[in-house]
Amino acid sequence: MQANELRARCFAAGPRPMTLWSGRFREPPADVLWQYTVDHTDRRMLVDDVVGSIAHVTMLGESGLLSEDERDKILKGLNGIKAEAETKAFDFQDSDEDIHSAVERRLGELIGPVAAKLHTARSRNDQIALDIRLYLRRAAASRISQLEGFVSVMADLAGEAGDTVVPSYTHMQQAQAVPLAHHLLAYAWMALRDADRFTDVKGRLAVSPLGAGAGGGSSLPIDPARSAELLGMTGTFENSMDAVASRDLVAEYTFCCAQAMVHMSRLAEEMVLWASAEFGWVTFADRHTTGSSAMPQKKNPDIAELARGKAASVIGHLTAVMALQKGLPLTYNRDLQEDKATVFAADDTLAATLDALSSMLASAEFHPPPPGSGVTALDLAEALVGRGVPFRQAHEAVGALVAALTEAGRDLSDATAADLEEAHERFEVEDLARTDPADSVGRRVSPGGGSFADVAIQIAAIRLRVGDGVS
Repeated sequence: MQANELRARCFAAGPRPMTLWSGRFREPPADVLWQYTVDHTDRRMLVDDVVGSIAHVTMLGESGLLSEDERDKILKGLNGIKAEAETKAFDFQDSDEDIHSAVERRLGELIGPVAAKLHTARSRNDQIALDIRLYLRRAAASRISQLEGFVSVMADLAGEAGDTVVPSYTHMQQAQAVPLAHHLLAYAWMALRDADRFTDVKGRLAVSPLGAGAGGGSSLPIDPARSAELLGMTGTFENSMDAVASRDLVAEYTFCCAQAMVHMSRLAEEMVLWASAEFGWVTFADRHTTGSSAMPQKKNPDIAELARGKAASVIGHLTAVMALQKGLPLTYNRDLQEDKATVFAADDTLAATLDALSSMLASAEFHPPPPGSGVTALDLAEALVGRGVPFRQAHEAVGALVAALTEAGRDLSDATAADLEEAHERFEVEDLARTDPADSVGRRVSPGGGSFADVAIQIAAIRLRVGDGVS
């Protein structure tokens, strides 16, 4: 078969591809080009693409670039497409190169030749930069809501924990006594910072790139500020090349996802440990656990394990979107098509993880054993400090006391007045009460340090923050 005949038959068996650039070319795209370059990931931004087009057409009408009749026809068609998008009735075709060509194709079907004026003073470069900002703003609002829901779950669990005391850990060795609630609330505060990060990036996403065109603006009398206003955005670009070439906000959003997933992974790791027979601190409802195909006794916290594993994938997505940008000259390069798959995957993973972990945790029953008296060693040292003994000397004295008791097969709860007197002359008999972990927590006075009163303050502050209603 001759080469020309082969080219002519590239799409003989199917519809001619809908592209926005066919005028320069004398033959249709080859299958290999189409299959390699076309990515339908952007279809989830259909509503955003139409919303951006509605603002653009409204601005074109106000600027005199469209007649009133043209504007009204195009807007009617776009609103029809928006309705189809919102009801999932929009019919994508394999011949649609991307979301932009799909919308323009459908608009032509609805209103005829005037649809060709939709793209006036616009490029796919500024259009996709706008779409991703609109989409991520919506996604950020959803993630903030989910994170606040997760925080509410943790606050509920902290409230239910009451005065249960557990050991905290450093180097995976028991450290100080803390309320279980204090431990759980640490993750609530992490999640609130994650929500703050999404709030921050949501604000930076509210800058419209519409009007930057292919990268150098337009000779037509457009009004980018008006487009931004119609979209409810806070402003417009300062540099048209930056507007279409930069994806730092996509990277920032992906980082927000990755950092939140790292926090979820740390929590998941603790839940896996706590659910083990060795810890025995927590039991999850059967409906949130799985079994073993071989060992009948198993009850596995698979949601937590998968959250831990999926965090690695999201970290990979962040690495990908960072590496994607590192060698690109200005302005737009097709490499940037890959940004959507990475950020969408990261966002989807975080959304699913927050739902699953929140549900699993809401079913948790905590029953940790009381901590050993070793967690009160610092309290004994601080008793001496309160009587004027330098902390380093107090530390040495209590360390020697612990060593002597350990060698004798005893712990701090077994200490006698004689043991204290031998350890340091400034100890007093009443210091023996300090070896009770609950007493240790009760003596805590530093703000945020985990006293029972402080935990109550934290819960109230968190509930106020997430709108759970505190009188």
